[in-house]
Amino acid sequence: MKFEHNTDIVLIGAGIMSATLGIFLKKLMPNAKIDIYERLDAVGAESSDAWNNAGTGHSAFCELNYTPELPDGNIDISKAIRIGSSFEVSKQFWAYLLKNKFLVTKNPFINDVPHMSFVWGEKNVEFLKKRYAALTQYPLFDDMLYSEDWDEITEWIPLMMKDRSKDEKIAVTKMDIGTDVNFGAITRGMITYLQSCDGVTLHLGTEIQDINQRNAGWEIEVEDMDSKAESIVNAKFVFIGAGGGSMTLLEKTDIPESKGYGGFPVSGQWLKCDVPEVIKQHEAKVYGKAAHGSPPMSVPHLDTRVMNGKKSLLFGPFAGFSTKFLKEGSYFDLPFSLEVHNIWPMLSAGFYNLGLTKYLIEQVIQSPEDRFESLKQYYPSAKFDEWELAIAGQRVQIIKKDKDEGGVLKFGTEIVTDAKGTLAALLGASPGASTSVDIMLDVLKKCFPNQMESQEWIDTIKEMIPSYGQSLHDNAELCKSTRDYTTRILKLESED
Repeated sequence: MKFEHNTDIVLIGAGIMSATLGIFLKKLMPNAKIDIYERLDAVGAESSDAWNNAGTGHSAFCELNYTPELPDGNIDISKAIRIGSSFEVSKQFWAYLLKNKFLVTKNPFINDVPHMSFVWGEKNVEFLKKRYAALTQYPLFDDMLYSEDWDEITEWIPLMMKDRSKDEKIAVTKMDIGTDVNFGAITRGMITYLQSCDGVTLHLGTEIQDINQRNAGWEIEVEDMDSKAESIVNAKFVFIGAGGGSMTLLEKTDIPESKGYGGFPVSGQWLKCDVPEVIKQHEAKVYGKAAHGSPPMSVPHLDTRVMNGKKSLLFGPFAGFSTKFLKEGSYFDLPFSLEVHNIWPMLSAGFYNLGLTKYLIEQVIQSPEDRFESLKQYYPSAKFDEWELAIAGQRVQIIKKDKDEGGVLKFGTEIVTDAKGTLAALLGASPGASTSVDIMLDVLKKCFPNQMESQEWIDTIKEMIPSYGQSLHDNAELCKSTRDYTTRILKLESED
């Protein structure tokens, strides 16, 4: 006989998304019973874990793939504005948690690290100049600096300029307000706080076997991975925030809205340096431009990382291939995800994205020497024996049914909900963690539309996010005051 348990809310996956939504729900519905289920024995150990992501506080300061050049030569900055605004919302939420001691970590979870874009060649320099001109019209980016001056750039990024040919035409943009974020530390801090709240229970080492709709709610079959004991959980609302594992779990629900979705896993790798003499010469996250024909995920960058008070450098990403949907997943994840409703979209997406297929094949067969040559484009005097290969997390790129192409590859994140708003699943990857607060607000709007319009919920959310309901990208005064507030609370003042 299976043990049966009733609760109000089930959060599947103990990552940054579930943790963020859990805090929102607990503040908005203090009496709600919340159960969090995680298949691993630790919190935030998959995509949220520090070395499983780049740690960039994605704010569109340096990521050139967020500002594509249009056929007419203009720069599309709409995505940059959206992501930049979203990250400011995340900082407000984290500042609220820190100020109220709801988020306690041994070391700072966010550090100020300048964000820079670095390009070479006449065409790329012209692109960066146009991008700079377009972005700096808006308050979110008006502190951005631009330079083509060799000496000034050498002051900014000495490691990258050493032994570089002066015949190269280069350009750099710089934002001092950029950040490096330990999303794993944030996740663990938030989950620890939630565990201290009445009615919240964390279940580690538990796997979801099935999810079935029952009347106005959901029946979830859960198995303890150690004892193999099975139980039934009845919940009124379910959120699936299990990273790459969300695709498989969404299919278990059989909701009509899940049909036509597929997922393609991509593994990540970094070159990592822990040599103090090298690390101290570079204090920035420097993003370049993806090679022609490469997918957005391939944008190379040389980054300062700060984790648990220790600095490292990383360069990448380099893609690999695995049929796992999670780093700690199963090699059967991809084949078992194939169903009648998504086979054609996945085949079609593959046909229309041959460039991605070619890129992945080239990445998989790369030698250590090939990866090192890529590094030397950014750090010409690099020494081979000072860098080691580190394995990052798994990402599952969304493939969605499309009436014109059969199936399209979707970058970013996507929220899938049932018709009644009793279940939500989050699919996709970057810039997920950086924009987690805005994404979870979207989940609340989709699943609790009436409550989100009530003054009580609006007031509660404004306590956490003072700018809620207002635009940061076209209000210079609000943008400045918000940044001043979060900088002070998060202790991001520059020491220069």
